[in-house]
Amino acid sequence: MLEKEVINFERTAIVGIVTQNQSEEKLNEYLDELEFLTFTAGGEVIKRFWQKMERPNPKTFMGTGKIEEINLYVKENAISTLIFDDELSPSQQKNISKIIDCKILDRTNLILDIFAQRAESSYARTQVELAQCIYLLPRLSGLWTHLERQKGGIGMRGPGETEIETDRRIVRDRISLLKEKIKTIDKQMGVQRSNRGAMVRVALVGYTNVGKSTLMNAVGKSDVFVENKLFATLDTTVRKVVIKNLPFLLSDTVGFIRKLPTQLVDSFKSTLDEVREADLLLHIVDISHPDFEDHIASVNQTLQDIKAHEKPVIMVFNKIDAYQHLTIDEDDLMTEKTPRHYTLEEWKTTWMHRLGENNALFISAVNKENFEEFRERVYEAVRQIHITRFPYNKFLYPDYKDAIDKEEE
Repeated sequence: MLEKEVINFERTAIVGIVTQNQSEEKLNEYLDELEFLTFTAGGEVIKRFWQKMERPNPKTFMGTGKIEEINLYVKENAISTLIFDDELSPSQQKNISKIIDCKILDRTNLILDIFAQRAESSYARTQVELAQCIYLLPRLSGLWTHLERQKGGIGMRGPGETEIETDRRIVRDRISLLKEKIKTIDKQMGVQRSNRGAMVRVALVGYTNVGKSTLMNAVGKSDVFVENKLFATLDTTVRKVVIKNLPFLLSDTVGFIRKLPTQLVDSFKSTLDEVREADLLLHIVDISHPDFEDHIASVNQTLQDIKAHEKPVIMVFNKIDAYQHLTIDEDDLMTEKTPRHYTLEEWKTTWMHRLGENNALFISAVNKENFEEFRERVYEAVRQIHITRFPYNKFLYPDYKDAIDKEEE
């Protein structure tokens, strides 16, 4: 008889602040996401703490009274990990650790930990390790409770090298080594990309956990790992896909997230080369998520950061099977209608209408709803790029409807 696997989740508390730039509603959205990140990393959120402040306290991030309140709760409820929604400075992390006796992490550290869990290939592991080393370097002092000399006694007096200095040197050397390793792999991957010939390249981009890998599996008949957790895919998967005799390359890329750590953007630049070199981007959006408009803005910002924002894009609104809107009772005269009350049809008449009939699709990758329309739109876009590049191939690939007629004949 198979033994049931018992997963021990770490007891965790999460912390955020309301500032002039971040309202209470926005904070709750971020904390919801932080809770999902914590669950993905293997933690269970027992309690949320938040405080209204003009700006974070430079010493302890939050006010001293709130820190004492959190400390008392951590002691009484056996909390093992405390996670802050914003990136802590090395001094803040050090000062909080002196007061609260548990693991102190911030959002960046948590995302790096999830990436470390998810990294399967040697390349992904190298990129994650580089990001972790860059993050760790200014925080090394917080890891030591003593800074005495490594050796003492006769003949050992003098300036020498402290333990912390030794560690900093080791980490700097490791960063240099990892950067060289990534350069070598980048060259190899560049050769691989050039060997793919002149086929049209299409890249799936989008926020994390919007269904890119599910769509990849449905279109490309591939077997990409899919799970309802954040950052299930780290390694870029490229598959040759054929729609009605028209071949092209489809790549599934790492998902983006709000407040994406800069260390990860830097170390994953080469993974994002697939996006940079793509001829067409399919921007996948989880329309069932209440904050999908913010997700779109985050992805657009990241595309701008990697200089891929001017490429042709088709917006694909996925998970229409899971979309649910809020309703207002007929006799309710107090509730004001917000975007969360919009039906799918109402959404289509908003800014989505301005995207154009050919640049916005509404599908369900799981149920393959409106899938034929999706295939047609992708076929036409890829065909247009192909015949622009090779005008003499125009007669090889007819319009989608003509291609269907040929099949039926």
